[in-house]
Amino acid sequence: MVDQMKKKKVNPQVVTVAVIERNGHVLIAKRKRGKMRAGNWEFPGGTLEEGETYKECLKRELKEELTVTSEIGDLICSNEHRYASDWTVKLMAYKAAIVSGSLNLHDHEDLRWVKPEDLIDYEFPEVDRPIIEWLVSKNGKPSK
Repeated sequence: MVDQMKKKKVNPQVVTVAVIERNGHVLIAKRKRGKMRAGNWEFPGGTLEEGETYKECLKRELKEELTVTSEIGDLICSNEHRYASDWTVKLMAYKAAIVSGSLNLHDHEDLRWVKPEDLIDYEFPEVDRPIIEWLVSKNGKPSK
């Protein structure tokens, strides 16, 4: 009976993320200890809630995670990655800009502004790879 009361995991899990660029750098965030994929770097964002559009989700997540108001731009890319037989992540990556507020850590250990070509030096989840490839290709070759 308890198992039946648990909320069913949505599959695929839809996640929206922001590619925020400033002065030739892109914002990345390090996942907190105790969370799944702790220590990995990621683009800020989060899971789509019922009734939200992708852009509404991303705007909400940036407010909750980083305490910033944002403007969400165009879709950069989407990707799906299967992590387990019952868990696939569908990632929707958007250009975004910070309109107001100061960056604060709530759901992350660290935030960094990184040159796109240096993203290859950070450990990201597989589902994020197309975003990194897009950023590197539009900004030139990796420095390594």
